[in-house]
Amino acid sequence: MFLTPLDLRLRTITTGAREQGADLSREDLRVIQGEAPSPAALADWVTQSGLWCKAAQLTWRQLLKMTAAGAVILLMKDGTAAAMIRPDPVRNVVWLKDPEVETEQDGVAVDELRLSQLWSGEVLLIRPDRQARADNEPWDMMWIARVAMAEGAIIGDVLLGAVVLSFVSMVPAMIVMIVIDKVMSYKVLATLWMSIVLVLVVLLFEALLGYVRRQLSNIMALRLDLKMNLFVFKRLLGLPIDYFERTPTGRISYLIGQTVKVRGFVTGKLMNAILDLLNLVIVLPVLFWMSVPMAWMVVGLGGIMAMIISSFIKPVRRIYHRWLEFEVQKNIVLVETLHGIRTIKSLALEPAQRDMWDRRAADAAYWKRRLDDISNWPETLVSPFDTLMTRGVLLVGAYLSISGAEVTSGSVVAFMMIANRVSTPLVSLSKLLQDIEELRASVMMVGLVLNNRPETTTPGSGLRPRFEGGIIFRGVKFTYPGTKSRALDDISFEVPPGTVLGLVGRSGSGKSTITRLLQGINREYEGQIKIDGVDLREINLAHLRRSFGVVLQENFLFRGTVRDNLLAGRTGLTLTDAVRAARLAGAEEFIERMQFGYETMVEEGSPNLSGGQRQRLAIARALIHDPRILILDEATSALDPESEALVNANISRIAANRTMVIVSHRLSSLVDSNMIMVLDRGKMVDIGPHTQLLETCTIYRQLWQQQNRHMESFRSGARAALATSVGS
Repeated sequence: MFLTPLDLRLRTITTGAREQGADLSREDLRVIQGEAPSPAALADWVTQSGLWCKAAQLTWRQLLKMTAAGAVILLMKDGTAAAMIRPDPVRNVVWLKDPEVETEQDGVAVDELRLSQLWSGEVLLIRPDRQARADNEPWDMMWIARVAMAEGAIIGDVLLGAVVLSFVSMVPAMIVMIVIDKVMSYKVLATLWMSIVLVLVVLLFEALLGYVRRQLSNIMALRLDLKMNLFVFKRLLGLPIDYFERTPTGRISYLIGQTVKVRGFVTGKLMNAILDLLNLVIVLPVLFWMSVPMAWMVVGLGGIMAMIISSFIKPVRRIYHRWLEFEVQKNIVLVETLHGIRTIKSLALEPAQRDMWDRRAADAAYWKRRLDDISNWPETLVSPFDTLMTRGVLLVGAYLSISGAEVTSGSVVAFMMIANRVSTPLVSLSKLLQDIEELRASVMMVGLVLNNRPETTTPGSGLRPRFEGGIIFRGVKFTYPGTKSRALDDISFEVPPGTVLGLVGRSGSGKSTITRLLQGINREYEGQIKIDGVDLREINLAHLRRSFGVVLQENFLFRGTVRDNLLAGRTGLTLTDAVRAARLAGAEEFIERMQFGYETMVEEGSPNLSGGQRQRLAIARALIHDPRILILDEATSALDPESEALVNANISRIAANRTMVIVSHRLSSLVDSNMIMVLDRGKMVDIGPHTQLLETCTIYRQLWQQQNRHMESFRSGARAALATSVGS
């Protein structure tokens, strides 16, 4: 088979990634059709598999020093690539593996001159991702601390700036002491001018240093915000579908929204509190140097303030959690109202929703008032000691001065100014009490979502077979969590590739459960499910779902153009593919009647499309990547008769060269299926073609007669009319 330079490059990268423990799928490579992937795109492709990858530009000397564990892929000028087996600095060569020779182990030695003719310096560095381990760790205070400490360089610069600012901030107090004790007492004008110049220099230096510290803090805030956002969204997408089905959307959105508070606290209030405490550590020795008695008074008052603050931690925590729970309930009502606004309007349910909102809002307001009341007490009780710390210093200083101690008026004033820098952090801590509880609660609430077990812990692993569409169920049993009865009970059947399989049965018989298991949505089943002989659990989950086309009864269309919805972000697909899929689904005729055709905007909630149009677009979207297996789960039940007839007329074309699993209550749409499986209470009653089931399966015959009773009445009436006319 002829391989293009791009094929050889991708094969080399795939081999290198496999050696590091991950399998790559070419379908994951995001690149515009007809363009060669850039090194950055290739690196992103590898990163998606769970590995660490970086595109870099290396010199020959740097290449010889590459001794770290991992794969080094050289991107050649001709579009191919070669994997470096090992560098050999002694002989001044590197050993490369020829991309066209799969079985070669030792490689060939290449010197600098020869390599320079083939290679421009671009490489991909691939190794296991150390960060992936952190991504799999639970969301908690320790995770946040690790992410914050990863910005050690910036934090170090901020702390260094804070230390310098602490020392600089004491200079004005010393200048005041000098002015009072020297300038005012001895009328020394030169010292006054020197003090003025020194004050101006300190002010300028303090402003500049403060600006740098704030800039560093802003950079750290942005970096932490980005890391948290990436982590949260990745974890959210990794959660299983049944979690979202069990949990109200309003609860999830409110809990996830708490990450904003976490980010704001860590980079704002917490950082300021740390800097204040650092300032406290620096200031206290200076106070003891200036006056031991007055310093002990400051320490004693500070200890009393700290005890007051700590005594309120548990009461504030308890009330804060109650308030948060009512806030969550209030948000659930809000989100459900927004999602169900059409139903609320059509049924005139506004008063009921308003009453429910009023009750939730009143409960939340009640506990917020209690929280504000109890949070106000620490600051109230601490305030007198804060005042006493500054004014008491003046009184104690005056007493020491009268009693003959070596305390001057200037030193007392300077001590008061510096002591104020001790009381300020302690007062801030009393105000920070509620914020700390908000942080703890916010971290816990986000963890309630993100710490659920992900759908898969190894997204890059698993087999990626080429599907033909053969499906086998052997003794499959499945029970939904929280229920006692089995949704599927010992289901066994086999479907050859290219078969159209219909699933029928009463509500709750297990039809949709079979499709969910096929898609890997629920994986805790007993028995075996195989696709083309490969066990479903061994198949890479993303590859499995990419090989399926799924159309549900209610399908979501994204805000964007019709073309965007059909392509749905899949790389390598063009408008031609969208037109082909739309034609196959019977959607082309109404798309072309639109003013802007495939560029027509679909609004949020798709109010500018009818139900039949939305469903046909969903079918076209499922067909656009030509899946080997197509699942229609009540896909035509919401269609009008004309649209349903149009889709059913295209079923034979849609089914060409693919396996179809059709769940439908309308048996008339399954008449032409190769096989129809009848389910009842999780058990398979019978399986066969339509004509056979009418004869052998009582349940199927009853369902058929119920749905076609009007036709039987019509035929009976026609026969009676015919007999009457003949008799006359």
